[in-house]
Amino acid sequence: MDFLEIKGPQKLHGKVAISGAKNAALPLLTLALLSRRPIKIDNVPNVADVRTLLQLLENLGAVQSFTENSATVDTNSVNSTCANYDIVRKMRASILTLGPLLTRFGHCEVSLPGGCAIGQRPIDLHLKALEIMGANIDIRQGYVIATAPNGLKGANIVFDKITVTGSENIIMAAALAHGTTVISNAAKEPEVVQLCEILNKSGVEIKGIGSAEIEIKGSGGRLLDIADFSVIADRIEAGTYLCAGAITNSEITLANVIPEHLKSLISKLNSMGFEISKTQNSITIKPCKKILSADIETLEYPGFPTDMQAQFMALCTQADGASVIDERLFENRFMHVSELSRMGANIKLTSHTATVYGPTKLTGADVMATDLRASSALVLAALVAEGTTRIHRIYHLDRGYENLEGKLSSLGAKIKRLSE
Repeated sequence: MDFLEIKGPQKLHGKVAISGAKNAALPLLTLALLSRRPIKIDNVPNVADVRTLLQLLENLGAVQSFTENSATVDTNSVNSTCANYDIVRKMRASILTLGPLLTRFGHCEVSLPGGCAIGQRPIDLHLKALEIMGANIDIRQGYVIATAPNGLKGANIVFDKITVTGSENIIMAAALAHGTTVISNAAKEPEVVQLCEILNKSGVEIKGIGSAEIEIKGSGGRLLDIADFSVIADRIEAGTYLCAGAITNSEITLANVIPEHLKSLISKLNSMGFEISKTQNSITIKPCKKILSADIETLEYPGFPTDMQAQFMALCTQADGASVIDERLFENRFMHVSELSRMGANIKLTSHTATVYGPTKLTGADVMATDLRASSALVLAALVAEGTTRIHRIYHLDRGYENLEGKLSSLGAKIKRLSE
């Protein structure tokens, strides 16, 4: 099993290119199930989750290829509507096949999902919405058995809470449904927006893109003419590299980014004392005289993203004073606290709130990654820790970061991948 060895502390410098967004690529790959023609998707990140989903589509009978960050998917040969446990257990985003399979074929069997153990992320909101659209849903032996022999019907869907994958699943289901679907309390994330924009360009009339209420006029079962497209930049990867520059108090530039998608992160870094300059597709962070403490509350977009909470916790270990981090979205997303504490961090937990006292001198240690974003927090901490840090179980990291050790090495970090 691979691990990362990082020697610190180390200043960074230079420019790093940000990859396509994993959280956009996954629903866009399942979107191929609604296409009458093969589609080519560029700027796809070469990460484990993408490869897993492509394998799942291939298991369903699709023809796929993936080279040099371009994926081609042809679903005309799909001959199965069963997303089995062996694949789905590796990644909960596999549930995104539920809506497209059901709306296209009128039947599907999708294993209940796995993924990071960061708390309960139930799919009951997905299932309730599909039932309102006319689907029959049964749970048997760990599988969602869904049928809609006469197709899904447009309906009014009100999500009790904001759900990104739920919004994406129902948007795709509604695209081929009969009639008009209105989704209230929909997610506004850029990844959801791109999905809607591509469907809109493919002949599905969608109103309210980027708002909490989305209206989708279904095609009545007709497959779509989806043109080739590119995945948007990964705002979470970009935020992670901004934190790398911040925690090492270094000047680095991020290329191939969309600054508009990072407003909440940039605002928080500004409040911590960092100067940040932007162009249309680049961001530069510059060193500051003193890193100031911060109060952070995770919220749905456009608020502060839960996927950046762990990285900012690592940064706050180097800030002057007490930083308070309030995790509102997932109940188990502080598992990295014990590992950061092994490196010398001073963090106190109370229910869903973490108080980080700094600045603290971190020292290298053997630590264990517990989920995808916790992995990157340990990498950031290792960049400023005295001595050598070894981060184990980095298969979590490989799920969402493309060539992280190569990119950090290009910025001057002393990092290498080794095998145990």
